[in-house]
Amino acid sequence: MANQDPTRIDELTIADYLQPAGYRSALVGKTHSRKSLAQIRALGIDPESDFARCVASGGFEPYELHEGLYPGARAPGDNGYNAYLNSQGYAGSNPWHEYANCGADKNGNIRSGWQLRNSIYPARVAEEHSETTYLTNRAIEFLDQQDGDSPWCLHLSYIKPHWPLIAPAPYHDLYDVSDIQPVQRSEQELDNPHPVYAAFMEQEYSESFSREDVRKRVIPVYMGLIRQIDDQLGRLFEYMKQTEMLEQTMIVFTSDHGDYLGDHWLGEKDLFHEASVKIPLIIADPDTIADDTRGSVCNEMVEAVDLLPTFVEYGGGVINRERIEGQSLLPLLRSKIAPADWRQFAFSEIDYSERGARSSLKLEPYDCRALMIRDRHWKYIHHNLFRPQLFDMQKDPHELIDLGDNPAYAKVRADMRQLMLTARRRLKPRIGTPYENLANMGPQQDEAQGIIIGRW
Repeated sequence: MANQDPTRIDELTIADYLQPAGYRSALVGKTHSRKSLAQIRALGIDPESDFARCVASGGFEPYELHEGLYPGARAPGDNGYNAYLNSQGYAGSNPWHEYANCGADKNGNIRSGWQLRNSIYPARVAEEHSETTYLTNRAIEFLDQQDGDSPWCLHLSYIKPHWPLIAPAPYHDLYDVSDIQPVQRSEQELDNPHPVYAAFMEQEYSESFSREDVRKRVIPVYMGLIRQIDDQLGRLFEYMKQTEMLEQTMIVFTSDHGDYLGDHWLGEKDLFHEASVKIPLIIADPDTIADDTRGSVCNEMVEAVDLLPTFVEYGGGVINRERIEGQSLLPLLRSKIAPADWRQFAFSEIDYSERGARSSLKLEPYDCRALMIRDRHWKYIHHNLFRPQLFDMQKDPHELIDLGDNPAYAKVRADMRQLMLTARRRLKPRIGTPYENLANMGPQQDEAQGIIIGRW
């Protein structure tokens, strides 16, 4: 799903599920989630209404909608990050780019952060006015409005670390090349690679990050941007501690994807290696029931879709069984022993129709699909129109040897493909009828209404 793709008009979001429990759900930061404006108008809904504004930001109240790549006025009574920068003395119509995402060389020449070579320069914006700090400020302002009696949910979505890769001082040079982790790749990966993998290796961002001089220049800055988030979260948590919110709030830290940064000769995020699909997930459950697992590491198979039912159950709501595919994480948070029926594999899928690889492969948009299933031993990847990929995650944890066309592993591929098909067949096909109604449907219900079919 591309950033520009609207979600189904009837798709429910976290905010929709929490609303019946009285939650005020707000967004600070980016979302890339919206509904079709044409469908909203067709339903007779005013595009300027509060409802339309919320569905344009993933169902959340757009307290501060900042997409990073598309700065501007988003919140009521506020003109967005650009107006904020103007108010702090940064001139121009787009200070987001000219100051927050540009640097200056020793001669005073302005250098755009969109070019990786310029990441070594500190952003022209002061750290206290940078995007990460600004969004933290807005998050604290939202929390300051809460009365302590009504429940709330805040989606604080930082844009960084993200293109343009440039950091404010002092974060631009906190780290150096000695802090960079070793790259995970091998020359063997370049020998007859999978066609889709090869097409992504040919993209400009992959060719750039395959160069050691690029990695040495950019990755320390990337690390500095992460450190800035760490520091700003510390500031946010300190505010919550002082206002006695910290011990009453479930806090979830996660990400939408990883970044290759040169691993496997790739840049960006698009494929299924662990560098891309294995994302951070740290959860602090304030309930004393979770004390036994506090501070521990859980190695169960977890998916991002598990967060929604976790929030619903934690908020006292009812998990919608006909729609929600994930599993609440509360059992894992509150017991060291996982439920007997906990999943044994995880899924991930991509649609790369908007990416440059589609042109390289000369594919129709609907053919640009791939699906991954990963258990504790194997990672299997199904590609439309191309051979599968297979990695032995026990013997080859860095995923350097693709066994997708190795005849010795034909049975493993067949077994993993069958596991994938079996699991996919269980996805919810009927989201409009409550599960309880589906479970009670049958001939007895028909006869109770006088409907008798096929009787002699």
